[in-house]
Amino acid sequence: MIRTAIKLSTSATTVYRVSRLLPGASSYEPVLLSAAAPPLRLLHDGTDINRSNFDPVVFQMINYALSHARSQKADESYAQGLLVLEQCYYTQPSEGRNAQNWRGAVLLAMSTLLYERGNLAEAIDKLQKVETLKQSSLGVRVAAVEALVGLHLQLEQDDTSSVVADKFLEVLRKQKPESSGGDYAAVNSRANAVKGLVELVHGDIESAESFFQRLEMNVGCTGSAALSCGEYLHVMRNFPLAKEFYQKVIEVLTEKKDFSDTNALGSCNMTLEEASLAATFGLGQLEGHMGNFGDAEEILTRALTKTEELFGSHHPKVGVVLTALALMFRNKAMQERSSALLVQEGLYRRALELLKAPPLDSEGSETKVDRRDIVALARGGYAEVLRVQQNRKDEGERMKSWAEATWRNHRMSLAEALNFSEPSNQVTVLDARTSRAM
Repeated sequence: MIRTAIKLSTSATTVYRVSRLLPGASSYEPVLLSAAAPPLRLLHDGTDINRSNFDPVVFQMINYALSHARSQKADESYAQGLLVLEQCYYTQPSEGRNAQNWRGAVLLAMSTLLYERGNLAEAIDKLQKVETLKQSSLGVRVAAVEALVGLHLQLEQDDTSSVVADKFLEVLRKQKPESSGGDYAAVNSRANAVKGLVELVHGDIESAESFFQRLEMNVGCTGSAALSCGEYLHVMRNFPLAKEFYQKVIEVLTEKKDFSDTNALGSCNMTLEEASLAATFGLGQLEGHMGNFGDAEEILTRALTKTEELFGSHHPKVGVVLTALALMFRNKAMQERSSALLVQEGLYRRALELLKAPPLDSEGSETKVDRRDIVALARGGYAEVLRVQQNRKDEGERMKSWAEATWRNHRMSLAEALNFSEPSNQVTVLDARTSRAM
């Protein structure tokens, strides 16, 4: 395990020493990380925090913790990564804007590692601590708010997600733009977009429109904000503009531009890395809704591969992508008057396994179901596959009843969500970040 972390300085560079017990060793041995070396990605998105106030030691400690934790994707490696971040946090000064920005960055990194291990309660606790850093920049605080809202939506704590988003909007209203160091416009876009996402997930399209309409032509709308705006346009069937937003998110993040301010920071399911993946996922769904099934299959398969690389092949998020793939094949079969029952059944079955769907004899309306929207969609689609097979019709009927009792979407019924075919029908968009259906 990691034991100590200290800073060593020379005239040429600064190095960060971590003492750890190496495999097969009988004593703790130092590992030196030079700040002069090419930096790894900070918080998944290439951001350094205010280059003029850049602290290479903190930067290296954060990057070492993140890369080490993910190198093995094991409980031990994540625990070691968190220990490095804890040491980094408690060795930083507590006062001053720059110091609190770095403290905030460390907390965001800690929350991300906790989220990746499925410890959402502790991730939320770290994000809430960012609120106590009153001297930190708006960029650091909006990153924490985005992540908090994203986690509460994922946990289906919808009222709480709305309260958190409203609270930060109120903070912005009291903030003087000229005193925000140029951060205000970008942060305001992100805060409005995350509130719009809340309303979109809740099914209140009219309210969501009031937040997204002002962002559609905003060139500063990037990352998760641009993705949420694209999803809103997708739901509204403005397919051409939605496609532009999805492609904008993918292209900007693929280029790995150097974001030199705190406005690009992200955490948990709202990092730029997750936004890029979710934009690819959204674009694949969009192509399917437009009837471009070849492109849809290629893009969704790419999203599936990336999800497996980031989270592992057994993560529930893989089940979310498989559900969208199955729904795309269902839509294709309906429009082309063909059959893809075996393909659909295989995808639904694997998706439900990864989503850890409860047994059919459980009460869908009462049982706690993680990623409820997606499980209901997968089971509802699977039910349609079974009901056309005479020898499995009864099983399909039971599956349909369970899915309908479990479905909670406020905007449309499960049948409407499954039967996208006519231009007048509403569109269901799955958000990969929160695992919710919109």
